[in-house]
Amino acid sequence: MNKGKPADLLSGPLHVVNVGLESFSEQLKDLGVDVVQVDWSPPAAGDPDLARLLSKLGA
Repeated sequence: MNKGKPADLLSGPLHVVNVGLESFSEQLKDLGVDVVQVDWSPPAAGDPDLARLLSKLGA
């Protein structure tokens, strides 16, 4: 575990995991930042009732 100062986190190259807008990761890549884009969306398109029903399928 790194016990350095918070500022030490920014002393080296950045490595970013982006969950969200792909354009954000593209802009970081253009700046030379190491980026992994995660293609994620809320289960059941964010519908809580449908998500609850889908969760029962795996039970």
